[in-house]
Amino acid sequence: MQEQVMRKDVDKKYKWSLEDIYPSVDKFKSDLELLKNSIPSVGKLKDTMLNSANDLLAALSKIDELSLLAERLYTYSKMKRDEDNTDPKFQALTDQAYSTYVKLSGAASFINPTLLSADEKLLLSYLEENSELKEKHDFYILDLIRRKKHVLSDKEELLLSKSADFSSGARDIFTMLNNADLSFGSITDDKGEEIELTHGRFITLMHSSNRFIRKNTFETYYKTFEKFKNTLATTYATSVKKDVFYAQAKNFNSAIERSLFSDNVPVSLYDRLISIIHKNLPAMYKYISLRKEILSVPALHMYDVYAPLVKTPETKFSYEQSCKMVVEGLSILGDEYLSTLNGAFKEGWIDVVETKGKTSGAYSWGVYGVHPFVLLNHRDDLDSVFTIAHEMGHAMHSFYSNKTQAYPKSGYTIFVAEVASTVNEILLTLHLLKTVKDLNFKKYILNHYLDQFRTTVFRQVMFAEFEKISHKMSELGTPLTADSLSSAYGELNAKYYGSEVTNDEQIKLEWSRIPHFYNAFYVYKYATGFSSAVSIVENLLTRGEKARNQYIDFLKSGGSDYPLNQLKKAGIDLSSGAPIEICMNVFSKTIDEFKNILNINS
Repeated sequence: MQEQVMRKDVDKKYKWSLEDIYPSVDKFKSDLELLKNSIPSVGKLKDTMLNSANDLLAALSKIDELSLLAERLYTYSKMKRDEDNTDPKFQALTDQAYSTYVKLSGAASFINPTLLSADEKLLLSYLEENSELKEKHDFYILDLIRRKKHVLSDKEELLLSKSADFSSGARDIFTMLNNADLSFGSITDDKGEEIELTHGRFITLMHSSNRFIRKNTFETYYKTFEKFKNTLATTYATSVKKDVFYAQAKNFNSAIERSLFSDNVPVSLYDRLISIIHKNLPAMYKYISLRKEILSVPALHMYDVYAPLVKTPETKFSYEQSCKMVVEGLSILGDEYLSTLNGAFKEGWIDVVETKGKTSGAYSWGVYGVHPFVLLNHRDDLDSVFTIAHEMGHAMHSFYSNKTQAYPKSGYTIFVAEVASTVNEILLTLHLLKTVKDLNFKKYILNHYLDQFRTTVFRQVMFAEFEKISHKMSELGTPLTADSLSSAYGELNAKYYGSEVTNDEQIKLEWSRIPHFYNAFYVYKYATGFSSAVSIVENLLTRGEKARNQYIDFLKSGGSDYPLNQLKKAGIDLSSGAPIEICMNVFSKTIDEFKNILNINS
């Protein structure tokens, strides 16, 4: 067993420079005390903020100043803790920073209600009167005005707010049941050894090249969900009823309309997404049929859809080689982008090496006024190369947003958050397909790319359609039971995977294990984000500098507009459905390319 690397033994060039946020822990502690001492004065702003445009700007500026300070404190302490989660000092400092952040949020909670209580004409006149107020806060204030028709009376809002403590009950119960109480038994692995089945091991084992192990894993795993299906159906039904209740209470026509309202996305876009995917299901069937042919099985089961079609390349890539590959893959994004990217690799943005106690996985994070930071656990494999491309997509998005936008408009929404990271992954994919010589390597990359379409577009849209169906059932008064939910899900799964896949009984219960269903109408954003990224890459390849400038403008837009308008800056009009169609065309062409490289005729 290989001994874990200690952080103290890692070369400085492989560590991020959190000193760029705070040069010392003493300075951090000083700012923490400053924030704590400033919170009591926040409430006084309520009495003056609507007196004039200047007073409103002063109040919002003060809240921004303290919010940025709180963000800086929490980000620094949390990333220091992520360096070594066994360090009690930063466990404590992170807790202190977070609790202070929560206190500030509570103290400033009057801002929205106070603005919503003001006359709309007064707020609009303040925006016209004060140019700085307009520049920094117009989008926020105008969005509040847009939301006003769904704001209830003070008493009604107070009553609804008191339901917050238990409104997440269904999700919390599912989380505890799914992660703490459910036990999945054990299976026998390739070596004949018995291993306990967990959520994480389920995913790993479903990618096994051994079909018996996949089948055994699949059947064993779902036995537990079958056993608890009635409890899980009641839990999910309660979550759906909660969504329906809040939608009706807030004067929305449906739960889906309420969920999409925050991003100003029309329900018609959601419906169009599903409709276009339905039209393009033959491409999915084509890929599934190809999968069946390559695996040489008489009948394809749901436990076969994650099986590897190509052996994973054993080629190793050092961190330096990986960075070089990423830079070469992203060359189409221009000199300015590449210059910043190369600087990021050298200037303390990235924490590279897996060390004892370090947080696992990868993320991009940061604080306004300082460059972004990226946590990696580089393992010298191909996945690590793609992880660098992905996380640097997020980091560059944040870099451009923070550099261009004022603090109140710098934060971008989840709707667009995965676009830049996926653009980078696709560009790297296409670069490798052009440059690598090893045929098996190319096959692996194509297979990986095709599975991204299957899992990020088709599968997520199937989830999105299930959410639409389940909420509609509840709104119409149709009981959500284990049988009714399993029936609806089973029909959808059969529709999306087609006749080449055996519609195993177990898969009808898949709805019961999806955590995202407790955050309703969220998963469709994976499909729109991936489709947008595919279309952006197509534009970059065909329209050159104009498309690149449009894309950089999108990265710079931060949170200054609604996501559909921001994507239009990059030449992507999701409301038309065209990016989804382009995505489907690329998927179909990639299948043909995969078949060609495998020498398989249609």
